[in-house]
Amino acid sequence: MFRKLGWFVGLDQTNLSTKRLPNVHHQPPSDKPNHQLPMLDAVYEVAVYIHRFHNLDLFEQGWYRIKVTMRWEEDDDDSYPGIPARVVQYEAPEVSADNFCGVWMIDDKDNSFSTPSFRIRYARQDVFLSIMISFYLSYGVHEAKSSAVILKFELFHTPTPEMGRPEIQSPLNPCAASVHEYRIPPKALLGLHSYCPVYFDAFHAVLVDTSVHISLLKSGYRTPQLKVPSNFLASEGTCSEDYLRLNKAALVKELMAAHDILLDDLFRISRGIKQTIDLAGINFESDVTKSLNSPSPAHEKNTDDGKSLLLSDGTKSNAESWDDMLNSFQSIGNQLLYIWNTFLKFHRENKTKILEFLRNSWANDRRTEWSIWMMYSKVDMPHQYMSNGVEGTSLYRSLRGGRLASTRRFNDDPIQTATMRAELHRRGIAQMKINNRSLQDMYIYEDPLRVPIIIVERLENMYRYTNVKSYFLPFEDEDKHILENGSKAVIKLPGNHPQQNEHVLRVVVFVHGFQGHHLDLRLIRNQWILLDPKIHVLMSESNEDKTSEDFREMGLRLAQEVISFLKKKMDRVSRVGNLKDIKISFVGHSIGNLIVRAALAESIMEPYLRYLCTYVSISGPHLGYMYSSNSLFNSGLWLLKKIKGTRCIHQLTFTDDHDLENTFIYNLSKKKTLTNFKNVILLSSPQDGYVPYHSARIELSPAATLDYSKQGKVFLEMLNNCLDQLRTNSDNRVVMRCDINFGNSSYGKRSFNTLIGRAAHIEFLECDIFVKFIMWSFPELFC
Repeated sequence: MFRKLGWFVGLDQTNLSTKRLPNVHHQPPSDKPNHQLPMLDAVYEVAVYIHRFHNLDLFEQGWYRIKVTMRWEEDDDDSYPGIPARVVQYEAPEVSADNFCGVWMIDDKDNSFSTPSFRIRYARQDVFLSIMISFYLSYGVHEAKSSAVILKFELFHTPTPEMGRPEIQSPLNPCAASVHEYRIPPKALLGLHSYCPVYFDAFHAVLVDTSVHISLLKSGYRTPQLKVPSNFLASEGTCSEDYLRLNKAALVKELMAAHDILLDDLFRISRGIKQTIDLAGINFESDVTKSLNSPSPAHEKNTDDGKSLLLSDGTKSNAESWDDMLNSFQSIGNQLLYIWNTFLKFHRENKTKILEFLRNSWANDRRTEWSIWMMYSKVDMPHQYMSNGVEGTSLYRSLRGGRLASTRRFNDDPIQTATMRAELHRRGIAQMKINNRSLQDMYIYEDPLRVPIIIVERLENMYRYTNVKSYFLPFEDEDKHILENGSKAVIKLPGNHPQQNEHVLRVVVFVHGFQGHHLDLRLIRNQWILLDPKIHVLMSESNEDKTSEDFREMGLRLAQEVISFLKKKMDRVSRVGNLKDIKISFVGHSIGNLIVRAALAESIMEPYLRYLCTYVSISGPHLGYMYSSNSLFNSGLWLLKKIKGTRCIHQLTFTDDHDLENTFIYNLSKKKTLTNFKNVILLSSPQDGYVPYHSARIELSPAATLDYSKQGKVFLEMLNNCLDQLRTNSDNRVVMRCDINFGNSSYGKRSFNTLIGRAAHIEFLECDIFVKFIMWSFPELFC
């Protein structure tokens, strides 16, 4: 069942097996009757390079291996799977009994390839596999119709008590842990060179660096099975010959297309990595190119003399005989095979640069590809919200005119408007036919309607009047920083001349919500690490099991935890070089955002405020629960206050003091907790009933415009205080509102959780597609 093709040491062996390709005969054609004339055949060769296994946070140590298979999408019974053709160990890794176990294998039963088992002990661990597995897919199987190919990666885990060595030869030991599939569209089968990241799932958070390279190559000859269209059968005498001749001409045409694509990609990669590739053996002006590209009227078709035939794309083949067609097939096939082997050699010599180039190209293409599910707009930020309802204020001008009026009218319900806008966009996606040459991640493309719709609003015109002082003020002694033990050290600012061993300390702090766990935000953390592997992550634990207390106490504990973490990292950096700069970012979920802002308001955090970089607020109740419209959830809050006397709930609902102007959230809005962030991203969802929609977005509530009581006045003052902190005179500052509309199938059918709005609130923690789209669309905000 298993073919063990080599040990895991510097291997460069090849198995060129074509035994499962249908009816392949490597024999020259002969002058036989039409029904016995041989057909030219080709194969798609798909080379999958498995470079590195990077463990983000596998929850269980042990032995892991990766299994790779390939099949036609429409081939339900796997009659013609991808056949493992050759394996190359293009770089010998460190061979150790502690890190690797066994050999890589090919299973003839399911035509799969499996890597050796490797040992995982800790997070952020790298295992360099450096294996290329090449699959053959028969061209003749699906030549009559376009069909995609499914590339499947499976992660297998072997539980090993006390980390002993497993007996991987036994099929009972490994168990399937997770699966990740990619779809190779029909257009990509003629040629593709792409980075292919394999992520698996939330419980097996890893990144497998792979790249996929595809080309159409000549194979040989085969006897045709005359399953021709019915209209051909209506003609006697020439139907078989016409069908076979058309088949041959179309194949040569596709070989020519694959030839051109491969050359273009090679030149693109060569320029991208600034390395010259030797293509001296290629004839760029071959007779085949001239013959197939010669003009001919599209309506002409001449089969009487057997010398010409109209191709399926309307062009005319000028091959005059079977021998001429065979010569064309051999000529272009040999040239294409030469270029393909030249590329494989070029890849081995420049594997690191090519992988980096393909990864950068992949990252640059994500914004274009994922824009299918994203909508972009620019919104003018109003200068001031007034409580008197005067028609001439900027509040009414911004709501009734300008760019905002195109998406929301004054009397519209913001939640209904956002929901309807996302639903209309989702209906448009349902009618789309996605057909490109890019690899399609089946985690996204398997059900495009399940993918969240993201509406991105960038707030513009955020400049104060000239007579208003900016809150974005530099601190005194800007070239100083508080180091450990209270001592001061000179910081090399970005404007200074670069020196050796200068480091930028990038720290991201993740803060969970009410009754949460410090690992709640691990999916977002993992995406940030993939985008910027050099960040230092603090998953806050200081308030775990303490989120019912006063926000001031929770903020102080978080501030102390952050400062302690920063001092340790700064001390470590100072031992190896100079600390050039510090960038501190925060990510909060739910009431974790108020804990973050309470921490930033603490005096002990003041020396670090100038280093604040990006703030990601995920469904944060920045304006509390004033004007909350979810009656069921409000009833739950009332019970918490009455039965348990939860302090933070009193603060969220403004019942912590009889005077609204003495409440915690009102006074927090006066403190400049958002002012110093260079980037502020507010994530909200109209489906989230746990946090008022306007509170998460820091925007006006329609109910507040009709409230002329003190409560309405206090709300508008809080709103203006927060907006004042977002409105600065910095050209480089980015403030965005991202509206996430989750697909119904992503968190189940209608239930009590969806009714009270809990499902979407938790979906922020269990779905990473939305944050993947945002981060890879705006990478400059997270690096």
